[in-house]
Amino acid sequence: MKNQTIAQIKEVLREIKNENDPFFMELQSDSRKGVQVLLNSWKAGKEKERKEHEQYTRMSVHENQLRKQGFKWIGGIDEAGRGPLAGPVVAAAVILNEDNCIYGLDDSKKLSETKRNELFGRIHEEARAIGVGIISSGEIDQLNIYQAVKKAMNQAVSELAIQPDFLLLDAMAIEAPYPQESIIKGDANSNSIAAASIIAKVTRDRLMAEYEQQYPGYGFGIHKGYGTKAHLDALKKLGPCPIHRQSFAPVQAAMNRS
Repeated sequence: MKNQTIAQIKEVLREIKNENDPFFMELQSDSRKGVQVLLNSWKAGKEKERKEHEQYTRMSVHENQLRKQGFKWIGGIDEAGRGPLAGPVVAAAVILNEDNCIYGLDDSKKLSETKRNELFGRIHEEARAIGVGIISSGEIDQLNIYQAVKKAMNQAVSELAIQPDFLLLDAMAIEAPYPQESIIKGDANSNSIAAASIIAKVTRDRLMAEYEQQYPGYGFGIHKGYGTKAHLDALKKLGPCPIHRQSFAPVQAAMNRS
């Protein structure tokens, strides 16, 4: 064992699955600092995997119960952009592949931008079907935000390549010809809803980054249209632009000033 280099040990550790492996047990007595660092890193990685597996299992309870009842195509639905002063509201519907676990799914707001983008790619690779609905700021002003969210969700469902036979929603209900269940904090308690949360959030964030180029000066690429101090200051200075929601009070105030 002592004849092996740190680099060689690192390669072997990649193939070890548990602490009962004879090679791993022998490494415990290797006093080299580099070896102990590798062991601690391996243990931390396995603990992270354990927690992700545990979380995925916990967040599969609703889907598993429905599958036992005979439902096959279970669509999770969520939205992004209910509260901002500018930009569209985006909803997503996702039917996950029960045979392919995507570890790390969670409420998109809890995840870093890097992690969201990583999972966005994984979901597109692994999911059975994905649908997205986008309602513009103009439609939001016409409908009101609650009705706009419901319309975006219905659009997302209609865009699914596979017709769902059950819908899981995050504290919402929509007029759709499918049985559905509304789950409080659904994006933290259902993998399907969490996946939809991530698709909706990343899709909207990327749209707002494009609007940053189209309407410079507001900082849309940073605050994504939410009412931050920087956004409100820009609104006072520049006035509203075409993607601002004119029915929202801070935007109305800026319009009145101008």
